[in-house]
Amino acid sequence: MTLFLQQIVNGVTLGSVYILVAIGLTLVFGILHVPNFAHGALYMVGGYATLMTMNAFGVHYFIAMAVSIICVALLAILMERLVFNPLRNAPPIHDKIAAIGIVLFFDALIPLIWGNEYHRMITPFDNAVSVLGISTSGQRILVIVVACIAVVLLQLFLKKTMIGASIIAMAQNREGSFLVGINANTVAMMTFAISGILAAIAASIASPINLVYPSMGHLVILKAFVVVIIGGMGSVPGAIVGGMILGISESLGATYISNDYKDMIAFLLLIIIMTMRPKGLFAKGVY
Repeated sequence: MTLFLQQIVNGVTLGSVYILVAIGLTLVFGILHVPNFAHGALYMVGGYATLMTMNAFGVHYFIAMAVSIICVALLAILMERLVFNPLRNAPPIHDKIAAIGIVLFFDALIPLIWGNEYHRMITPFDNAVSVLGISTSGQRILVIVVACIAVVLLQLFLKKTMIGASIIAMAQNREGSFLVGINANTVAMMTFAISGILAAIAASIASPINLVYPSMGHLVILKAFVVVIIGGMGSVPGAIVGGMILGISESLGATYISNDYKDMIAFLLLIIIMTMRPKGLFAKGVY
C-alpha cells in the first residue's frame, strides 16, 4: 500500500508538470488556433534560464525562477510578433513549419552556448520529506504546490480581469470579439506570454528532478500534446484532468509493468480515449 501511495505522489508530481505545459498549449490553440510545436523550446529555455541565473549570479532559486519567467514570457511574445503574427493569413501549414523551424533553431543554439552536458539544478528543497509514511522529496512537494497556485492564479486572471475576459471571449467567439472592439494583437501577445510563463514555471520546478539538457523539451511537449488531445483541444479543465490522468498512469505503469514502457502509456491512453471520445474528455473552449 505504501508503494502504491508513493507512486500516486510521484504521478501527481509528473502530472502537475504536464498540466502547466499543456495549459499553455491549449490556451494558444483554443484562442489563436495555432498548434505551437515550439512550446517545448520555451520549456527548455526556461530550465536553462533558471539554472544559469543561479550559477552566474548566485541568487536564490525563486529569484532565478522569476528571472526565467520574465525571459521566457518576453521570448514567447517575440515569437508571436515575429513569427506567428505575420503568418496569421497564410495557409495553415505555414505556422506549423515555422514552429518546427523555431525548435530546430533552439536545438542548435542551446548546445552551442552551454554544450550537450546534463546539468543538475540545486535547490533548497532537495531534502527528503516523510508524510504519513510516504517518503518523497521537498522538491516534489514544491512541484505540486506551485502547480496548484499557478492554476488557481490563472483561473482568477481569466475570470476576474479585463484581459482575461478578452481571452475567454476570443476563445468562445473570435468574430464576435472583433465586433465589440477587442484588440486581437493584445490578446495574442498576452496568450503567448501566459504560455511562456507556465512553460518557465514547469521547467524551473521540474529541472531539479529531471536535470537540464538540450533536448529536455522534446518528450515533455509530446506528452503535453497528448494531454491536450485527451482533455479536448482548447479546454483548460481538460488539460488539468488529462495531465493528472497521464502522470498517475505513467507512474503506476513504470512501477507495476515496466519502466521501459512508461513512455508508451501516454500514446496507449491517447488511442483508448480517442476511440471512446473522439473529441476528448471536455468540449473545446470550456473554461
